[in-house]
Order: sequence, then C-alpha cells, then structure tokens
Amino acid sequence: MTDHELDIRYLAACAIAREAGDVARRFFETREAGTFQLKGHQDVLTEADGAIERLVTGRLAEAFPGDTCVGEEGGGRYSAATWVIDPIDGTANFARGVAHFCVSIAFVRDGRPVVGAIYAPMSGELFAARRGGGASVNGHPMRVSATTDIRQAMIEVGWSARRPMTDHLALLQRVTATGAGFRRGGSGALGLAYVAAGRSDGYCELHMQPWDVLAGLVMVEEAGGWALDFLADDGLKQGNRVLVCTPGLKDALAPATGLLPK
Repeated sequence: MTDHELDIRYLAACAIAREAGDVARRFFETREAGTFQLKGHQDVLTEADGAIERLVTGRLAEAFPGDTCVGEEGGGRYSAATWVIDPIDGTANFARGVAHFCVSIAFVRDGRPVVGAIYAPMSGELFAARRGGGASVNGHPMRVSATTDIRQAMIEVGWSARRPMTDHLALLQRVTATGAGFRRGGSGALGLAYVAAGRSDGYCELHMQPWDVLAGLVMVEEAGGWALDFLADDGLKQGNRVLVCTPGLKDALAPATGLLPK
C-alpha cells in the first residue's frame, strides 16, 4: 500500500467518523430515558450502535471494497487491510445521558494500526492520527504532556468487567500509591485521545478490546507518548492490557501498575 493510498484512508476515516458522530448525536438528543437494554455488567446495547456501525461499514465497503471490517457489534474478519470500528465507545454514558462518548475508527495494515480517527460529537472534537504523519485535534497538532513528576500527574484508570473487581481495585491502589491523581471517564478511546492531547498524563486498564484501543494508540504514539505493546499475545484479536503515558512518567508509572509483562 502506497503512502497516497494510506492518506486517502486517513481522510476517509476522518470524514466517516464525523458523519457517524453526527448520527450518534441525533440519537443521543432524541433518545428516551430507560429505553436502553443492558448486554452485560458494563456494555449497553442501543439502537444507535447497530445503525452507526452499519453506516460506517457501508461507507468503507463502498470506498475500499478490498478492505475488511471488524466491528464491536457485527464482528468481521482481519486481513492485510482491516478497519476496526467502535460505533459508540462510552455506551453506558450515552445511554444515561452523559455526553462523553465517541465514534472510533482505526485502520490496521499488516497487523499494525496506522490510522486512527475518534470523533466526540457532543464537543465537536475530531482526534486523528496517521502513522508517520503526526496527531491532531480539529486540525491542531497534539503532543502529550511534559509532566515528569508522578505526584503531579493525572492518570485515568479504566475498568473492565472482564477482570475481577478485586484486580481493578488493586490496580487503582497501585496507581494512587505513586501519588498521582486519578479519574475515570467511561470511554477508553477518549481516554487515550486525551493522553495524546495532553489532557491526561496516562491511561491504564486491565483489559480492553481492540476496537476501543487501536485508533487512540496511533494518536498517543504519534503525539510523542509511550505505550505498552498492546499487540503482544494476539492483542489485535483478543484484546489486552493497556498502559500509555507521557515518556517522562514511564519509569515511575509502568512498574507501579503491575501491567508490564512478567
């Protein structure tokens, strides 16, 4: 695949993420409280999920018929050129009227994420990155924060129902024991985008699915951040632990979380 073909996919990801996000915003503004269905302890099924994923996969199939798609709702298959889609990341927020959610689209070439677009429709922010081309938010360059003192850091600690609550609490305790502050926003994709934008100094979670991570991972790395190898141990298909941060915090935060490989 040439750089020109990758550039076309980058522009397409940005445009489709905006279009899909506008649909998500309309669903959000017209939804009725109490009409959502719970899929599990954490995930929420809404009509919007299916509608938005169909929109995104349809647009991508029309533009790039040789590529494959993998979506949170509809599944799919990986190939040498695969789009990985989360139609609404932060569905629990969405369903409960909290305006912190996004559409996430990543393009994976030969098993490595190379394009990411994350659109937060309620704030109108498009976070985007292309491998080797930098990262931006609404066209303005993004860089991770310059924080080097863990005691001044703000770390987002995600929660996964795929791990016992005792493990999550232990992770939270290890992070706070460093002296860092913590928060949880309820959208892992936006959590990674916020690290790339310098709004948080790090993000960690015991397990995340690839559609929640891949777009933001490109952004963090292109914005100068450090990331644990999410692709290890078949993370591309099975998900994995996640840790990203500003380089100045790596030596303090990475061992403290206990997420480094044994």
